[in-house]
Amino acid sequence: MVGFPEARRPGGHVALALAVAVCYFAAGRLGLLCKLTVDGAVVTPIWPPTGVAVAALLVLGVRYWPGVTLGAYFIVLSLDTPVLYSLGYLVGNTLAPVVAVILMRRAGFRTDLGRLRDGLALVFPGALGAMLISSTLGVALLVVTDRMPAHTFWTVWLAWWVGDAMGVLLVTPLLLLLSHASGFLPTPRRWEAAALALVAACVIPPAVFSDFSLLFLVYPLIIWGALRFELAGSMLCALATSVLAALAANDGAGAFRGLSRVEIMAKLQGFNGTMALTALLLSAVITEQRHTRRSVEQACEELVEVLEHLTAGEAPPPRPAPEDADPLLRPGDDARPPDRQGRP
Repeated sequence: MVGFPEARRPGGHVALALAVAVCYFAAGRLGLLCKLTVDGAVVTPIWPPTGVAVAALLVLGVRYWPGVTLGAYFIVLSLDTPVLYSLGYLVGNTLAPVVAVILMRRAGFRTDLGRLRDGLALVFPGALGAMLISSTLGVALLVVTDRMPAHTFWTVWLAWWVGDAMGVLLVTPLLLLLSHASGFLPTPRRWEAAALALVAACVIPPAVFSDFSLLFLVYPLIIWGALRFELAGSMLCALATSVLAALAANDGAGAFRGLSRVEIMAKLQGFNGTMALTALLLSAVITEQRHTRRSVEQACEELVEVLEHLTAGEAPPPRPAPEDADPLLRPGDDARPPDRQGRP
């Protein structure tokens, strides 16, 4: 978790809330660059503001939800929408990230995404579950305000829901990764990272824009990124592919040539969803396995050290508490071992 000492200063909370609003609005403007029209309604295959909102509330706290509301209000002003619909949009796009964070915390989510359960919590309650709120409320208001015919409800609702969920699946992990970034890669890994970036630049555009539907070629890159660079490598490949795929779908090019708008949206969202799930969950499994291996190796080293001291007739050295022990303690537990009389 990243500390924000400026939040303790006078006006620090307001400044951070404004920063959340600015980032939300900027992400929204970027998301609107790739938009599709489905049954008369404009939708985005990836809505980055939802990912920004969920990441901000996870790192800073739920109390910064006014920043999300303010950012959504800025987007509404830029689109010049009616008042009734705007109020519902603000409520839905604020409530969905707040509920996502609450559900993820109840599931024991950790922002380092170092366990499989963290990836599952982000996918199901965070993305697929909570984003039902914003999509349902938003599309229902479109129907109520006569901006969309009722018979197109489910088509537009599905596109809206998947777009919001994709924002959480693709953007939130990368922002959480940045919040935990501690330094640069060692030189050999930098060369491998550069090689991965070069191969991705050579493979992803032809795979997306080719008329032969070669989208499957990106999966080896995602696997390579997950195996060697865990979340950073796999999610960056997935995000780059999703953005290019959205551009190709918007132009009706490549694998999306000759399809109707509904078929384009279905194919694009299905591809983006499976790719994001593969990248996120594969990275989480690999990270968890590596942490488990390191824990076993550390335990073996400590055991060898204890046996060496016992063989020499010396008392074993005190073992320091692990750095990640605190999150595993239940409320009210004490990390200190009791003494021989049973007192803590």
